[in-house]
Amino acid sequence: MIKVEEKLFQNRYRVDAGRPHITIKDPQLCATGCDKKQCTVCCPAGCYTEEGNGRVVMIADGCMECGTCRIICDEHRNVEWDWPRGGFGILFKFG
Repeated sequence: MIKVEEKLFQNRYRVDAGRPHITIKDPQLCATGCDKKQCTVCCPAGCYTEEGNGRVVMIADGCMECGTCRIICDEHRNVEWDWPRGGFGILFKFG
């Protein structure tokens, strides 16, 4: 059985340095106002991680541009999401 991580490794990602297409609007809201922190478990690329102090950190490198984070953060709407600039972002190997 092939693991998800191995399948994700098949894809390539072109990083747009200094211009992430996803940001957390208010990091403090994630730390103190969000109990579920669903983004840390629902993002298929694992772009969201929770630190020991409850703060959620987002690293857009490797984002599959699926929009899950926008949907899952419906209570607080704390994710600013846009498409990457042309030529940047996910490059799927098989399609």
